Amino acid sequence: MSKKSSEDLSKRSNASNSEKQRPRWRPTRRGFLIGLGVLGGGLAIGVPLGLPTLRLTAARFLDNASSPGPSDTDPFAWFEVTPESRLRLYIAKVEMGQGIHTALAQIGAEELGLPVADLEVVQASTHTGPNDTFGTAGSSSVSGVYDALRQAAATLRQLLQDEAAVALSAAPVDLTIQRTGFVVTGQPEKAIEFAPLVARKSTWELPDELPPVKAVADFQVIGTSAPRLDIPAKVTGQAAYGYDMRMDGMLYGAVARPPRIEAKLTSAAEGTALSVPGVKQVVIKDDFVGVVATSRAAARQGVNALALTWDEGKAWQQAEIDALVAIGDGGGVRVQKEGNAGRALAGGATVTAEYFTPLAAHTSMEPPAALAHVTPEKVTVWASVQAQSSTQSDVAEALGVEADTVEVIPTFLGGGFGRKSFSEPGREAAILSQAAGAPVHVGWDRTEDLRHGFFRPPVRNQLSALLDASGKIEAIQHKQASGDVLFAFFPAAAAAVLGADFGAWRGSTIHYGGIANRETLAWRASVPVRTASWRGLGLLPNAFAVETFMDELAHSAGQDPLAFRLAHLGEDEGDRRMAAVLQAAADKAGWGTPLPEGRARGIACCTDVDTKVAQVAEVSVEDGRIRVHKITAAMDCGLVINPDGAAAQVQGNVMWGVGSALIESVTIQDGAVVAGNFDGYPLLTMRESPDVEVILLDAGDGRPRGVGEPAIGPVAPAIGNAVFALTGQRLRRLPFQLA
Repeated sequence: MSKKSSEDLSKRSNASNSEKQRPRWRPTRRGFLIGLGVLGGGLAIGVPLGLPTLRLTAARFLDNASSPGPSDTDPFAWFEVTPESRLRLYIAKVEMGQGIHTALAQIGAEELGLPVADLEVVQASTHTGPNDTFGTAGSSSVSGVYDALRQAAATLRQLLQDEAAVALSAAPVDLTIQRTGFVVTGQPEKAIEFAPLVARKSTWELPDELPPVKAVADFQVIGTSAPRLDIPAKVTGQAAYGYDMRMDGMLYGAVARPPRIEAKLTSAAEGTALSVPGVKQVVIKDDFVGVVATSRAAARQGVNALALTWDEGKAWQQAEIDALVAIGDGGGVRVQKEGNAGRALAGGATVTAEYFTPLAAHTSMEPPAALAHVTPEKVTVWASVQAQSSTQSDVAEALGVEADTVEVIPTFLGGGFGRKSFSEPGREAAILSQAAGAPVHVGWDRTEDLRHGFFRPPVRNQLSALLDASGKIEAIQHKQASGDVLFAFFPAAAAAVLGADFGAWRGSTIHYGGIANRETLAWRASVPVRTASWRGLGLLPNAFAVETFMDELAHSAGQDPLAFRLAHLGEDEGDRRMAAVLQAAADKAGWGTPLPEGRARGIACCTDVDTKVAQVAEVSVEDGRIRVHKITAAMDCGLVINPDGAAAQVQGNVMWGVGSALIESVTIQDGAVVAGNFDGYPLLTMRESPDVEVILLDAGDGRPRGVGEPAIGPVAPAIGNAVFALTGQRLRRLPFQLA
């Protein structure tokens, strides 16, 4: 496919990323994109990916499939050859502590035949790199781009290698790729670097057949615990987070927040804000009221000096909100139906139980923050955000400009967990910057984030099951009600069509294939609190209910909880994988062997994004409080790109899961969130943290699955089941409280 000459392309701007322009791409019949590198004189290559059609069968999508990758709307390339003969890899997925830049660099390096350290890795923005409309979410960052990234890297290598063979009068097979070019094997004097190599041609065409990617057996980089690429910058303090962004002439912004969760602004005036030292401007736009100042402290003082009137709405109490999450006698949306559980249960259930999971916060290490610079020609936003594309649209709408004039540049994130699916500070900073005619930084403080962000919704679960004479489950029914998760980001019409929020009921379907009659129904609850995505979406509350209920059924049948679970798995591949992780976790934890006096074990498992996880918790009760000593976790996430990174994700999930099981919940009192900082919302401390042992299994089909969220599912039920084994108390509400 032909490309335009370098004179027709704008050079990349300086580190501020201002005034970037897109090169003109033309897709080939195979869907590849080839063009000059934006630095001029370079070759760039990428692969567009289409988003799958949203279907009502989203249950299978969430339970058994990977999430989508980048979209196909005018993308830049994955790779670029720089004038310094470096190979640059643009990564659209954001680095929020999960090590994704390292894992994706390993995939690219594997097919290129280079060490990871020889790739220059760059965070993509909305104007550079693959155009990823999905964002960094859904445990999909590896699985969603794995195939496309490999094929792009393999194709780039072959294009370069074939041209190098011509330049060096050698056979392609006799060439060795190295850091900045190719060399003839055994003849180091015969070499050519990448930059002069790509300058030899003005037209690049794909081969008739795309080059094959490597066989799994030939991997040398994938499957190794490569050092994290982000660690040196974080250790030296060079890593830039949303809170760190600065520009010459930058001002600070703060925005008025409602005093209660239902409060509406009825009038706004400057008051005495302009008399506060450092305050430069008050911005009032519809229901948006903000202050721009020379310091963050002055901006916040200015907000406090505004003359605002609020209709504060209802003084909601927590019990009232919890009561709204109700399971009706009818009207639920069926999201799973195998056999006919309703008919089987018509004569009555052997065991029934109800479970409840409360509101919970994200408490990322770094609250949301952004810097915006609005000029007549372009808007640039640097933000700690997981989805740059949606933030681009949000900012454009707020400013009344075209979306393609808005560049969103993700920074490092001090944690995301769904909280940074979009950037409120990005929108606020842009509105203030447009009004002030200067760059403006907005950084939420901890109180703003806890009281004015969004939460994991409250969830209520009811389960019923019928056991036969042998203790086998004949039928099981799960009814689930939840506040919104993904519907928070959906148009009302789309939510109405779908009926049940597939983020809210994630993890609620009964995954035991050996049960003939299985049914899951979901209800959408309207609550007055902002709720949306939280790590794993509905996985934690729903897995807590399902796996606690399975334990109740095992004890009702008089059977060992591990053996009971294994007996209800089927013969398909997914159930065989689940049996393997259950057995691996149990064996490593010493299931069935004696423990020190005062301790007990519990087991639980779940399936999520086609990843299977099982965990065994070892607990005691000390001074009336539950103490978790150890979690043994086995996970089959398919092909593991970076074992150390995958194990770290399991460990992080376990720590958060333990905290959620034992201490975390948000309380609404008199219409407002009670907690304003960590004194009112305690987190798990190092002293309370359990030992975590991780076993990684491989499905053996060469496909990676999700890693970032599945391991949070079994934590709470494993702990609760262990407490029951120890004390005889069945705990059905989070966070756990002993009688």
